[in-house]
Amino acid sequence: MLRVSDLQRSLDFYERHFGLREQRRIAFPEIPRTLVFLGANGDDGAGMQLELWHEPIGPVEAVSHNGHLGIGVHQIDEFVATLAAQGVPVRQSPRALRPGGRRLAIITDPDGHELELLALD
Repeated sequence: MLRVSDLQRSLDFYERHFGLREQRRIAFPEIPRTLVFLGANGDDGAGMQLELWHEPIGPVEAVSHNGHLGIGVHQIDEFVATLAAQGVPVRQSPRALRPGGRRLAIITDPDGHELELLALD
């Protein structure tokens, strides 16, 4: 679950850059709070989902290196270059943390949540 300050902005970000689509939404207007579950495009809702939690009160504290979301991607160099060209902040360009290790990069979403991108190939 990721808390987000602007639900539509976050929905647009995860759809545009990761191909995730809204699978279901639960609204609690009396609180107010909205939970939106995103899944892969074409998924019938049975696969992995990312939950976005929106409450239109107070600031959102960004998830950082002490706890972040990891996402596997193919062709990490090209993927990160495309994100950077589209204005997504890149905190760490693709690199291996140790010789022969898996390459990773770190970007941030619109709320400053760190997303670790892991090379799948």
